[in-house]
Amino acid sequence: MTSLGVEDELNSNASCRHLMNVIMADDKDVLRDVWFGRIPACFTLSPEETTEREAEPYYLLLPRVSYLTLVTDKVKKHFLRVMKTEDVEEMWFEYEGTPLKWHYPIGVLFDLHASNTALPWNVTVHFKNFPERDLLHCSSNSVIEAHFMSCIKEADALKHKSQVINDMQKKDHKQLWMGLQNDKFDQFWAMNRKLMEYPTEEGGFRYIPFRIYQTTSDRPFIQKLFRPVSPEGHTLTLGDLLKELFPAAICAEDEPKRFQVMIHGIEPLLETPIQWLSEHLSHPDNFLHISIIPAPSD
Repeated sequence: MTSLGVEDELNSNASCRHLMNVIMADDKDVLRDVWFGRIPACFTLSPEETTEREAEPYYLLLPRVSYLTLVTDKVKKHFLRVMKTEDVEEMWFEYEGTPLKWHYPIGVLFDLHASNTALPWNVTVHFKNFPERDLLHCSSNSVIEAHFMSCIKEADALKHKSQVINDMQKKDHKQLWMGLQNDKFDQFWAMNRKLMEYPTEEGGFRYIPFRIYQTTSDRPFIQKLFRPVSPEGHTLTLGDLLKELFPAAICAEDEPKRFQVMIHGIEPLLETPIQWLSEHLSHPDNFLHISIIPAPSD
């Protein structure tokens, strides 16, 4: 960072402020990049569906941080044009035989099931035979909103003993939801930044809200209390979290890599502080969603 100016100037207040502004700007760029991450997808109607004429595929750029049922109105309208009303029940999605859980963020679904496949992501659309054992029903956007706000409240209970979310007014909660629903980064973060603050002397949140997903387990996800700082005051990392909860994801230098640890489609360095990841790579629901998938065999 000394390249920002002459080294001896770094002692001046002006240079220190400039340095902090650059760091803050860089951090905001990370938040923006996460928010605007997109996955190209191709939606095709299941051959099991009855249609009056052939259904053309529908292409869409999916926001990683949103939910399938929130951003697929156009997909639904597209396929309803070729179907009889009596053949239409609740719309649901599937990828290579796996029903896609709408209450998981889109990016998590992709990282878990399709991260090592060619794009676009080929998603199959169904309007009947809803898989009751695999999926939750989603009758309207209010169901998505209730799930989203429930996650935010749970995350703040872990981070701040619910003090921040409880101090907000109902209109503030609505601003968080409307920011996500309408894909408005500034509207969302104007309120969400309050949920990301903590006293400097504490070095981070009380606990890190995270969920670890794996395709090789019947458990929905792993979630446990985990502090960002050790009792001795050391900053804890992604590697520390994995050592405790999924040690198989960490291999010795002379061992072949068995797993990929994905957050927003990238593999962060294991040395990355878990507090920084929580502040910058959490989804809008304020959880850090970590997908652990088998490493591709080249």
